[in-house]
Amino acid sequence: MNSCQKDEPIVVSMGEPVALSVSTTDVVLSQKQADNTAISFDWTRGTNHGTGSSISYTLEVDKAGDNFASAKVYDLGKGIFEKSFTTSALNDLMLNYWSVPAGTSQDFEARVKADVTVDGVEDGVTDTIAFSVTPYEPVSDVLYLVGDATPSGWDIANATSMTASASQPWVFTYQGALSAGNFKFAVSRESCWCQDFYTQDPNDEGMMVHNVGGSGDDIQWQITDGGNYKVTVNLLDLTITLEQLAGPLYSALYIVGDASPSGWDIANPEAFTRNADNPFIFDYDVTLTPGDFKISTFVGDWCDGDWLNASQPDQVLTATDFIITHACDGPDNKWHVTDATQGRYHIKVDLSKNTIAINPFKLYMVGSATPAGWDIGSAVQLQQDPNNWYLFTYEGPMVEGEFKFPVNRQSDWGQDMYMMDPNDPTKMYLHHGGDSDDSKWTIAAGQDGNYKITVNVQDLTIVLKKQ
Repeated sequence: MNSCQKDEPIVVSMGEPVALSVSTTDVVLSQKQADNTAISFDWTRGTNHGTGSSISYTLEVDKAGDNFASAKVYDLGKGIFEKSFTTSALNDLMLNYWSVPAGTSQDFEARVKADVTVDGVEDGVTDTIAFSVTPYEPVSDVLYLVGDATPSGWDIANATSMTASASQPWVFTYQGALSAGNFKFAVSRESCWCQDFYTQDPNDEGMMVHNVGGSGDDIQWQITDGGNYKVTVNLLDLTITLEQLAGPLYSALYIVGDASPSGWDIANPEAFTRNADNPFIFDYDVTLTPGDFKISTFVGDWCDGDWLNASQPDQVLTATDFIITHACDGPDNKWHVTDATQGRYHIKVDLSKNTIAINPFKLYMVGSATPAGWDIGSAVQLQQDPNNWYLFTYEGPMVEGEFKFPVNRQSDWGQDMYMMDPNDPTKMYLHHGGDSDDSKWTIAAGQDGNYKITVNVQDLTIVLKKQ
Protein backbone atom coordinates (compact mmCIF):
# COMPACT_ATOMS: atom_id res chain seq x y z
CA MET A 1 0.00 0.00 0.00
CA ASN A 2 1.26 3.46 -0.84
CA SER A 3 0.25 6.89 0.51
CA CYS A 4 0.95 10.44 -0.52
CA GLN A 5 1.29 13.76 1.36
CA LYS A 6 0.53 17.20 0.00
CA ASP A 7 3.21 19.75 0.90
CA GLU A 8 1.87 23.32 1.64
CA PRO A 9 3.97 26.42 2.38
CA ILE A 10 4.21 27.54 6.07
CA VAL A 11 3.23 31.21 6.49
CA VAL A 12 4.69 33.00 9.54
CA SER A 13 2.59 36.03 10.58
CA MET A 14 4.84 39.01 11.27
CA GLY A 15 2.08 41.06 13.01
CA GLU A 16 1.20 44.69 12.55
CA PRO A 17 3.45 47.55 13.71
CA VAL A 18 2.66 48.89 17.18
CA ALA A 19 -0.10 51.55 17.07
CA LEU A 20 -1.19 54.07 19.73
CA SER A 21 -4.63 55.56 20.46
CA VAL A 22 -5.85 58.04 23.09
CA SER A 23 -9.23 58.21 24.85
CA THR A 24 -9.70 61.98 24.29
CA THR A 25 -7.78 64.74 22.56
CA ASP A 26 -9.01 67.72 24.63
CA VAL A 27 -8.81 67.36 28.43
CA VAL A 28 -10.12 70.10 30.75
CA LEU A 29 -9.30 69.01 34.29
CA SER A 30 -11.58 69.66 37.28
CA GLN A 31 -10.77 68.97 40.91
CA LYS A 32 -14.27 67.59 41.44
CA GLN A 33 -13.19 64.62 39.29
CA ALA A 34 -9.83 64.29 41.04
CA ASP A 35 -10.04 60.49 41.43
CA ASN A 36 -11.61 59.83 38.01
CA THR A 37 -9.64 58.75 34.94
CA ALA A 38 -8.81 61.84 32.89
CA ILE A 39 -7.06 60.22 29.92
CA SER A 40 -6.01 56.74 28.76
CA PHE A 41 -3.43 55.63 26.23
CA ASP A 42 -3.86 52.22 24.53
CA TRP A 43 -1.56 50.45 22.08
CA THR A 44 -1.47 47.27 20.07
CA ARG A 45 0.93 44.39 20.67
CA GLY A 46 3.13 45.25 17.68
CA THR A 47 5.47 42.78 16.03
CA ASN A 48 8.52 40.80 17.04
CA HIS A 49 9.17 40.02 13.37
CA GLY A 50 8.43 36.36 13.81
CA THR A 51 11.17 35.75 16.35
CA GLY A 52 8.86 34.68 19.15
CA SER A 53 10.62 37.20 21.40
CA SER A 54 8.79 39.18 24.10
CA ILE A 55 8.23 42.92 23.76
CA SER A 56 8.60 45.64 26.41
CA TYR A 57 6.77 48.96 26.10
CA THR A 58 7.68 52.54 27.00
CA LEU A 59 5.25 55.49 26.94
CA GLU A 60 6.67 58.97 26.38
CA VAL A 61 4.66 62.18 26.90
CA ASP A 62 5.92 65.73 26.32
CA LYS A 63 4.86 69.22 25.32
CA ALA A 64 4.17 69.54 21.61
CA GLY A 65 7.20 70.76 19.64
CA ASP A 66 9.81 69.67 22.22
CA ASN A 67 10.62 66.51 20.26
CA PHE A 68 10.34 64.56 23.55
CA ALA A 69 13.42 66.35 24.94
CA SER A 70 11.75 66.84 28.35
CA ALA A 71 9.42 63.84 28.10
CA LYS A 72 7.91 62.07 31.06
CA VAL A 73 8.93 58.45 30.39
CA TYR A 74 7.02 55.41 31.71
CA ASP A 75 8.85 52.07 31.38
CA LEU A 76 5.89 49.70 31.56
CA GLY A 77 7.51 46.33 30.86
CA LYS A 78 5.97 43.34 29.10
CA GLY A 79 2.33 42.52 28.48
CA ILE A 80 1.08 46.02 29.33
CA PHE A 81 -1.01 47.72 26.63
CA GLU A 82 -2.58 50.64 28.49
CA LYS A 83 -1.64 53.59 30.72
CA SER A 84 -4.24 55.77 32.45
CA PHE A 85 -3.93 58.99 34.45
CA THR A 86 -6.33 60.20 37.12
CA THR A 87 -7.32 63.84 37.09
CA SER A 88 -5.25 64.67 40.18
CA ALA A 89 -2.15 62.83 38.88
CA LEU A 90 -2.30 64.49 35.46
CA ASN A 91 -2.94 67.89 37.03
CA ASP A 92 0.10 67.47 39.26
CA LEU A 93 2.24 66.74 36.19
CA MET A 94 0.89 69.79 34.40
CA LEU A 95 1.62 72.17 37.28
CA ASN A 96 4.79 70.73 38.76
CA TYR A 97 6.59 68.88 35.93
CA TRP A 98 5.78 70.95 32.86
CA SER A 99 4.85 74.19 34.73
CA VAL A 100 1.66 74.73 32.76
CA PRO A 101 -0.29 77.68 34.28
CA ALA A 102 -3.66 76.74 35.78
CA GLY A 103 -6.52 77.55 33.42
CA THR A 104 -4.27 77.51 30.34
CA SER A 105 -4.64 74.93 27.54
CA GLN A 106 -1.34 73.29 26.57
CA ASP A 107 -0.74 71.03 23.54
CA PHE A 108 1.01 67.68 24.15
CA GLU A 109 2.09 64.66 22.20
CA ALA A 110 2.70 61.04 23.11
CA ARG A 111 4.27 57.95 21.59
CA VAL A 112 4.99 54.34 22.54
CA LYS A 113 8.21 52.45 21.87
CA ALA A 114 8.08 48.66 21.52
CA ASP A 115 11.42 47.05 22.48
CA VAL A 116 11.90 43.55 21.06
CA THR A 117 14.13 41.88 23.60
CA VAL A 118 16.14 39.72 21.19
CA ASP A 119 19.25 41.34 19.74
CA GLY A 120 19.38 42.33 16.12
CA VAL A 121 15.64 42.81 15.66
CA GLU A 122 14.26 46.23 14.86
CA ASP A 123 12.26 47.89 17.64
CA GLY A 124 8.94 49.57 16.91
CA VAL A 125 7.65 53.08 17.62
CA THR A 126 4.15 54.46 17.14
CA ASP A 127 3.09 57.53 15.30
CA THR A 128 2.81 60.58 17.56
CA ILE A 129 -0.62 61.23 19.09
CA ALA A 130 -1.61 64.86 19.79
CA PHE A 131 -3.84 66.05 22.63
CA SER A 132 -4.30 69.12 24.85
CA VAL A 133 -4.69 69.55 28.64
CA THR A 134 -6.02 72.46 30.74
CA PRO A 135 -5.02 72.10 34.42
CA TYR A 136 -6.65 73.65 37.51
CA GLU A 137 -5.23 75.31 40.61
CA PRO A 138 -6.02 72.97 43.55
CA VAL A 139 -7.75 74.57 46.51
CA SER A 140 -6.16 74.39 49.94
CA ASP A 141 -6.23 71.01 51.68
CA VAL A 142 -6.53 72.74 55.08
CA LEU A 143 -8.83 75.51 56.29
CA TYR A 144 -9.14 77.47 59.53
CA LEU A 145 -11.73 79.67 61.22
CA VAL A 146 -10.40 82.93 62.62
CA GLY A 147 -12.20 85.83 64.27
CA ASP A 148 -13.63 86.99 67.59
CA ALA A 149 -16.66 84.71 67.05
CA THR A 150 -14.39 81.64 67.06
CA PRO A 151 -12.93 79.75 70.03
CA SER A 152 -9.41 81.12 69.42
CA GLY A 153 -10.42 84.68 68.57
CA TRP A 154 -8.07 86.61 66.26
CA ASP A 155 -5.06 84.51 67.34
CA ILE A 156 -4.33 83.14 63.87
CA ALA A 157 -1.43 81.03 65.13
CA ASN A 158 -4.05 78.99 67.01
CA ALA A 159 -6.91 79.39 64.53
CA THR A 160 -9.69 76.79 64.77
CA SER A 161 -9.14 73.89 62.37
CA MET A 162 -11.95 72.70 60.09
CA THR A 163 -12.43 69.07 59.02
CA ALA A 164 -12.04 68.12 55.35
CA SER A 165 -14.49 65.65 53.82
CA ALA A 166 -12.90 62.27 53.04
CA SER A 167 -14.77 61.94 49.72
CA GLN A 168 -14.74 65.64 48.78
CA PRO A 169 -11.58 67.16 50.30
CA TRP A 170 -12.54 70.64 49.05
CA VAL A 171 -15.54 70.59 51.43
CA PHE A 172 -14.78 71.57 55.05
CA THR A 173 -16.96 71.53 58.16
CA TYR A 174 -16.78 72.88 61.68
CA GLN A 175 -19.25 71.98 64.41
CA GLY A 176 -18.85 73.74 67.69
CA ALA A 177 -19.29 76.89 69.68
CA LEU A 178 -19.40 80.32 68.07
CA SER A 179 -19.94 83.45 70.11
CA ALA A 180 -21.24 86.84 69.09
CA GLY A 181 -18.70 88.42 66.73
CA ASN A 182 -17.16 88.06 63.26
CA PHE A 183 -15.16 85.39 61.43
CA LYS A 184 -13.55 84.48 58.10
CA PHE A 185 -11.45 81.58 56.77
CA ALA A 186 -7.66 81.30 56.53
CA VAL A 187 -5.62 78.70 54.63
CA SER A 188 -2.79 78.54 57.17
CA ARG A 189 -1.83 79.46 60.73
CA GLU A 190 1.01 81.67 59.58
CA SER A 191 1.10 84.95 61.47
CA CYS A 192 1.32 86.95 58.24
CA TRP A 193 -2.07 88.44 57.39
CA CYS A 194 -1.05 88.61 53.72
CA GLN A 195 -2.01 84.96 53.13
CA ASP A 196 -5.09 83.75 51.23
CA PHE A 197 -8.44 84.29 52.96
CA TYR A 198 -12.03 83.44 52.12
CA THR A 199 -14.41 86.26 52.98
CA GLN A 200 -18.08 86.99 52.44
CA ASP A 201 -19.38 87.91 48.99
CA PRO A 202 -20.73 91.47 49.39
CA ASN A 203 -23.81 90.52 47.35
CA ASP A 204 -24.62 87.14 48.93
CA GLU A 205 -23.78 85.98 52.46
CA GLY A 206 -24.12 82.38 51.26
CA MET A 207 -21.21 82.83 48.85
CA MET A 208 -17.49 83.35 49.43
CA VAL A 209 -14.75 85.38 47.79
CA HIS A 210 -11.21 83.97 47.47
CA ASN A 211 -8.89 86.82 48.44
CA VAL A 212 -5.44 85.81 47.20
CA GLY A 213 -2.61 87.12 49.35
CA GLY A 214 -5.00 89.05 51.58
CA SER A 215 -6.29 91.17 48.69
CA GLY A 216 -9.87 92.31 48.20
CA ASP A 217 -12.56 93.55 50.57
CA ASP A 218 -12.35 92.06 54.05
CA ILE A 219 -16.09 91.41 54.49
CA GLN A 220 -16.66 88.96 57.35
CA TRP A 221 -19.57 86.81 58.47
CA GLN A 222 -21.28 87.93 61.68
CA ILE A 223 -22.70 85.85 64.53
CA THR A 224 -25.35 87.71 66.53
CA ASP A 225 -26.47 84.85 68.81
CA GLY A 226 -23.74 82.74 70.37
CA GLY A 227 -24.31 79.00 70.45
CA ASN A 228 -23.55 75.68 68.84
CA TYR A 229 -23.13 75.92 65.07
CA LYS A 230 -22.33 73.78 62.05
CA VAL A 231 -20.37 75.59 59.34
CA THR A 232 -19.92 73.96 55.91
CA VAL A 233 -17.88 75.51 53.09
CA ASN A 234 -17.18 74.35 49.54
CA LEU A 235 -13.99 75.90 48.21
CA LEU A 236 -14.74 74.90 44.62
CA ASP A 237 -18.30 76.24 44.49
CA LEU A 238 -17.38 79.09 46.89
CA THR A 239 -20.48 78.39 48.99
CA ILE A 240 -21.06 78.47 52.75
CA THR A 241 -23.91 77.24 54.94
CA LEU A 242 -24.20 78.32 58.55
CA GLU A 243 -26.58 76.33 60.74
CA GLN A 244 -27.31 77.03 64.40
CA LEU A 245 -27.87 73.75 66.22
CA ALA A 246 -30.46 73.27 68.92
CA GLY A 247 -28.34 71.73 71.64
CA PRO A 248 -24.98 72.52 73.22
CA LEU A 249 -21.73 71.36 71.73
CA TYR A 250 -20.85 69.12 74.69
CA SER A 251 -23.01 66.88 76.87
CA ALA A 252 -20.53 66.77 79.77
CA LEU A 253 -17.71 68.81 81.31
CA TYR A 254 -14.97 67.68 83.72
CA ILE A 255 -12.38 69.43 85.87
CA VAL A 256 -8.74 68.32 85.94
CA GLY A 257 -5.64 69.77 87.52
CA ASP A 258 -3.65 69.75 90.74
CA ALA A 259 -5.85 72.57 92.09
CA SER A 260 -8.91 70.28 91.85
CA PRO A 261 -10.00 67.02 93.49
CA SER A 262 -9.39 65.21 90.17
CA GLY A 263 -5.68 65.96 90.12
CA TRP A 264 -4.21 65.33 86.68
CA ASP A 265 -6.09 62.02 86.30
CA ILE A 266 -7.89 62.53 82.95
CA ALA A 267 -9.23 58.97 83.13
CA ASN A 268 -11.25 59.71 86.30
CA PRO A 269 -12.09 63.43 86.44
CA GLU A 270 -14.93 64.88 88.49
CA ALA A 271 -17.95 65.98 86.42
CA PHE A 272 -19.91 69.22 86.29
CA THR A 273 -23.69 69.09 86.76
CA ARG A 274 -25.70 69.90 83.64
CA ASN A 275 -28.58 72.30 84.26
CA ALA A 276 -31.91 70.55 83.69
CA ASP A 277 -33.64 73.74 82.51
CA ASN A 278 -30.82 75.01 80.30
CA PRO A 279 -28.57 72.29 78.78
CA PHE A 280 -25.97 74.90 77.80
CA ILE A 281 -25.17 75.60 81.47
CA PHE A 282 -22.93 73.41 83.63
CA ASP A 283 -22.31 73.90 87.38
CA TYR A 284 -19.70 72.54 89.74
CA ASP A 285 -18.96 73.15 93.42
CA VAL A 286 -15.37 72.51 94.32
CA THR A 287 -12.70 73.14 96.91
CA LEU A 288 -9.72 74.62 95.06
CA THR A 289 -6.20 74.38 96.43
CA PRO A 290 -3.02 76.12 95.18
CA GLY A 291 -2.20 74.92 91.68
CA ASP A 292 -3.83 74.92 88.24
CA PHE A 293 -6.90 73.51 86.56
CA LYS A 294 -8.65 73.36 83.19
CA ILE A 295 -11.87 71.79 81.91
CA SER A 296 -12.21 68.78 79.60
CA THR A 297 -15.20 67.68 77.53
CA PHE A 298 -14.22 64.01 77.63
CA VAL A 299 -12.75 61.18 79.68
CA GLY A 300 -9.87 59.11 78.38
CA ASP A 301 -6.51 60.25 77.03
CA TRP A 302 -5.13 63.79 76.88
CA CYS A 303 -5.66 64.23 73.13
CA ASP A 304 -9.06 62.52 72.83
CA GLY A 305 -11.26 65.62 72.58
CA ASP A 306 -11.83 69.31 73.18
CA TRP A 307 -10.71 71.44 76.11
CA LEU A 308 -12.01 74.59 77.75
CA ASN A 309 -8.83 76.53 78.47
CA ALA A 310 -8.27 79.84 80.19
CA SER A 311 -8.03 82.69 77.70
CA GLN A 312 -4.63 83.70 79.15
CA PRO A 313 -1.77 81.75 80.79
CA ASP A 314 -2.13 81.52 84.60
CA GLN A 315 -5.58 83.10 84.39
CA VAL A 316 -6.98 84.51 87.63
CA LEU A 317 -10.25 83.22 89.03
CA THR A 318 -12.13 86.42 88.16
CA ALA A 319 -11.97 85.56 84.45
CA THR A 320 -15.28 85.55 82.58
CA ASP A 321 -14.33 83.87 79.29
CA PHE A 322 -12.44 80.87 77.92
CA ILE A 323 -11.10 79.44 74.67
CA ILE A 324 -11.78 76.01 73.17
CA THR A 325 -8.83 73.95 71.98
CA HIS A 326 -8.88 70.59 70.21
CA ALA A 327 -6.91 67.55 71.33
CA CYS A 328 -3.34 68.62 72.08
CA ASP A 329 -3.43 71.66 69.79
CA GLY A 330 -3.48 75.26 70.87
CA PRO A 331 -2.29 77.06 74.00
CA ASP A 332 -2.51 75.01 77.18
CA ASN A 333 -3.68 77.91 79.33
CA LYS A 334 -4.98 77.13 82.81
CA TRP A 335 -6.72 78.88 85.69
CA HIS A 336 -4.31 79.49 88.55
CA VAL A 337 -5.13 79.19 92.25
CA THR A 338 -2.85 80.84 94.82
CA ASP A 339 -2.66 80.57 98.61
CA ALA A 340 -4.72 83.76 98.78
CA THR A 341 -7.45 82.53 96.44
CA GLN A 342 -7.85 78.92 97.59
CA GLY A 343 -11.20 77.89 98.99
CA ARG A 344 -14.64 76.66 98.05
CA TYR A 345 -16.02 77.90 94.71
CA HIS A 346 -19.05 77.55 92.49
CA ILE A 347 -18.07 77.31 88.80
CA LYS A 348 -20.70 78.01 86.15
CA VAL A 349 -19.99 77.48 82.42
CA ASP A 350 -22.40 78.78 79.77
CA LEU A 351 -21.64 77.17 76.40
CA SER A 352 -24.15 79.37 74.57
CA LYS A 353 -22.22 82.51 75.52
CA ASN A 354 -18.74 81.01 75.94
CA THR A 355 -18.59 82.44 79.46
CA ILE A 356 -17.39 81.11 82.80
CA ALA A 357 -18.08 82.41 86.30
CA ILE A 358 -15.89 81.24 89.19
CA ASN A 359 -17.51 82.58 92.33
CA PRO A 360 -16.78 81.93 95.99
CA PHE A 361 -19.01 79.19 97.38
CA LYS A 362 -22.42 80.23 98.75
CA LEU A 363 -24.88 78.32 100.88
CA TYR A 364 -28.63 78.75 101.18
CA MET A 365 -31.41 77.35 103.36
CA VAL A 366 -34.84 76.36 102.10
CA GLY A 367 -37.85 74.54 103.58
CA SER A 368 -41.13 74.94 105.43
CA ALA A 369 -39.22 75.73 108.65
CA THR A 370 -37.44 78.75 107.08
CA PRO A 371 -38.65 82.30 106.36
CA ALA A 372 -38.51 81.56 102.61
CA GLY A 373 -40.59 78.38 102.78
CA TRP A 374 -40.09 76.11 99.79
CA ASP A 375 -39.51 79.04 97.40
CA ILE A 376 -35.98 78.13 96.37
CA GLY A 377 -35.70 81.29 94.26
CA SER A 378 -35.85 83.24 97.52
CA ALA A 379 -33.87 80.79 99.64
CA VAL A 380 -32.20 82.28 102.73
CA GLN A 381 -28.47 82.90 102.19
CA LEU A 382 -26.18 81.92 105.06
CA GLN A 383 -23.29 84.18 106.05
CA GLN A 384 -19.78 82.97 105.29
CA ASP A 385 -17.04 83.39 107.90
CA PRO A 386 -14.55 85.88 106.33
CA ASN A 387 -11.64 83.98 107.87
CA ASN A 388 -12.87 80.44 107.19
CA TRP A 389 -14.56 79.95 103.84
CA TYR A 390 -16.09 76.62 104.94
CA LEU A 391 -18.04 78.02 107.92
CA PHE A 392 -21.57 79.40 107.35
CA THR A 393 -24.10 80.71 109.86
CA TYR A 394 -27.73 81.73 110.03
CA GLU A 395 -29.31 83.65 112.88
CA GLY A 396 -33.06 84.25 112.75
CA PRO A 397 -36.54 82.78 113.12
CA MET A 398 -37.41 79.15 112.44
CA VAL A 399 -40.83 77.50 112.70
CA GLU A 400 -42.17 73.97 112.81
CA GLY A 401 -41.22 72.20 109.57
CA GLU A 402 -38.31 70.88 107.50
CA PHE A 403 -35.18 72.40 105.92
CA LYS A 404 -32.01 71.62 103.93
CA PHE A 405 -29.16 73.58 102.29
CA PRO A 406 -28.95 74.10 98.49
CA VAL A 407 -25.81 75.65 97.01
CA ASN A 408 -27.72 78.04 94.73
CA ARG A 409 -31.20 79.39 94.02
CA GLN A 410 -31.90 77.46 90.82
CA SER A 411 -35.58 76.76 90.56
CA ASP A 412 -35.25 73.30 89.00
CA TRP A 413 -34.24 71.57 92.26
CA GLY A 414 -31.86 69.38 90.24
CA GLN A 415 -28.82 70.69 92.07
CA ASP A 416 -26.40 69.79 94.81
CA MET A 417 -27.59 70.22 98.39
CA TYR A 418 -26.33 69.49 101.87
CA MET A 419 -28.72 67.10 103.62
CA MET A 420 -28.98 65.47 107.05
CA ASP A 421 -27.06 62.30 107.74
CA PRO A 422 -29.92 59.84 108.52
CA ASN A 423 -27.79 58.25 111.23
CA ASP A 424 -26.65 61.45 112.95
CA PRO A 425 -28.54 64.78 112.75
CA THR A 426 -25.37 66.66 113.81
CA LYS A 427 -23.73 65.60 110.56
CA MET A 428 -24.58 66.05 106.90
CA TYR A 429 -23.67 64.77 103.43
CA LEU A 430 -23.57 66.30 99.97
CA HIS A 431 -26.58 65.25 97.93
CA HIS A 432 -25.83 65.29 94.19
CA GLY A 433 -28.40 66.89 91.92
CA GLY A 434 -30.74 64.36 90.37
CA ASP A 435 -30.26 61.69 93.06
CA SER A 436 -33.43 60.36 94.70
CA ASP A 437 -32.38 60.80 98.36
CA ASP A 438 -34.04 63.64 100.31
CA SER A 439 -33.04 63.66 103.98
CA LYS A 440 -34.03 66.88 105.85
CA TRP A 441 -33.72 68.38 109.32
CA THR A 442 -36.89 69.07 111.32
CA ILE A 443 -37.98 71.77 113.75
CA ALA A 444 -40.44 69.96 115.99
CA ALA A 445 -43.84 71.26 117.03
CA GLY A 446 -43.60 73.77 119.84
CA GLN A 447 -39.95 74.58 119.06
CA ASP A 448 -40.54 77.74 117.04
CA GLY A 449 -38.14 80.59 117.84
CA ASN A 450 -34.86 82.25 116.95
CA TYR A 451 -32.00 79.95 116.14
CA LYS A 452 -28.29 80.15 115.39
CA ILE A 453 -27.34 77.50 112.83
CA THR A 454 -23.66 76.87 112.10
CA VAL A 455 -22.69 74.71 109.13
CA ASN A 456 -19.19 73.41 108.42
CA VAL A 457 -19.08 72.15 104.80
CA GLN A 458 -15.51 70.93 105.24
CA ASP A 459 -16.14 68.71 108.27
CA LEU A 460 -19.76 68.10 107.22
CA THR A 461 -21.15 69.08 110.61
CA ILE A 462 -24.08 71.25 111.73
CA VAL A 463 -24.93 72.88 115.09
CA LEU A 464 -28.49 74.09 115.79
CA LYS A 465 -28.78 76.28 118.87
CA LYS A 466 -32.09 77.81 119.96
CA GLN A 467 -31.53 81.29 121.39
